[in-house]
Amino acid sequence: MPQLNPTPWFFIMMLTWFIFLFTIQPKLLSFTQNNPPSNKMAPYTKTTPWTWPWT
Repeated sequence: MPQLNPTPWFFIMMLTWFIFLFTIQPKLLSFTQNNPPSNKMAPYTKTTPWTWPWT
């Protein structure tokens, strides 16, 4: 069964990961975000419990 032979597939997998880690990822991380996250707290809305008619 040829799929059990890891020799060519392991090299392809490692090459793909190295390309991603060292070329694609730094380029993607260098972009600036249009809407950077803020530390504002979301407005708290108080909810009232539902009164069930059968209780």
